[in-house]
Amino acid sequence: MIQEPLWRVRVRLAWRGFRSGWSSFVENRIGLVGLSIIVIYGLAALSHPLLMKYVWDPGVYDPVIGYDAPLQEKVIVPDNEVTDTSTEIDLFSARLINPLLKVGDTMDITLQPAPPSRAHWLGTDPLGRDVLSQLMFSTRAAFMLGIVAALVTVGIATTVGAVSAFFGGIVDTLFMRLADLIILVPFLPILIVLSALIHFELLHLAVLIGVLSGFGGTAIILKSQALSVSVKPFIDAARVAGGGRMHLIFRHIIPNVLPLSFLYMMFSVTDAISIEATLSFLGLMNINMSWGIMIYTANSQGYLLSSASYWWLLFPAGLSVTLLAGSFYLVGRAMDEIINPRLRRR
Repeated sequence: MIQEPLWRVRVRLAWRGFRSGWSSFVENRIGLVGLSIIVIYGLAALSHPLLMKYVWDPGVYDPVIGYDAPLQEKVIVPDNEVTDTSTEIDLFSARLINPLLKVGDTMDITLQPAPPSRAHWLGTDPLGRDVLSQLMFSTRAAFMLGIVAALVTVGIATTVGAVSAFFGGIVDTLFMRLADLIILVPFLPILIVLSALIHFELLHLAVLIGVLSGFGGTAIILKSQALSVSVKPFIDAARVAGGGRMHLIFRHIIPNVLPLSFLYMMFSVTDAISIEATLSFLGLMNINMSWGIMIYTANSQGYLLSSASYWWLLFPAGLSVTLLAGSFYLVGRAMDEIINPRLRRR
């Protein structure tokens, strides 16, 4: 009789479970749409450093210090007779730049912000920086923030949930009352107050979001799942076989809670991206560039309420926040249908 190593059996079972879950996932159109959006933004994040190194001039396309202000020729017309602002300028405004100009002369006006063109597919912002480069650069920040926040959330919430379910009593009471306290206090105002006191960088925000989420509502949900696992017969069998408390928690309970943990990891990414965009829009983040910073720049320069005329300043960044956050939510919903027996297709 040939005895197969235990690790090989576990790998084979894990691979079989992954294939079964993937076959169910690809049948869910919502999940595929979300996954496609994530892949597109992932490719954008990966291609930006390559474009900066081999294609784009860093002096023009750097998302933070790049500068390019196209010139546009305009004809000077009498005051209050401008019919087309893209080709004409009134005499008073022209003489603010050059007092010697007169009606009928032409002058070159620097466009800041500039509309989309062949050189700048999504135009430039009020500081002369390429919007497409900013958008692609910020994608990396969004992924980093979301993934770090999700990992911290899942790590803490899974451990807290499993420990509370296994020990019960005073341990469960302490962790669950802490979770209730975090749920009661509004999440965003806490971060606004803290960001006013501390200069947040992206990693700091990701860890803080993960800690608050991990000790908050996610821990309660995962604890309920851990409770259902802790009463399974194999847990009693492991206990009778001499398994200690840590062995039971980390070798038997937590691995069986992880599928639900991965589901809530997707929702954590959605929350982290949305929170960062909100804090950046309020000017409370100490980072060089993000989608929220792009909207904040447009707002601080007075273009927030003129979105129709300067749509490229707001629409790409706002749409990216919505699409990427929504895509992780869609993937999470698709995973929910795989993990949740009540939603699983028969």
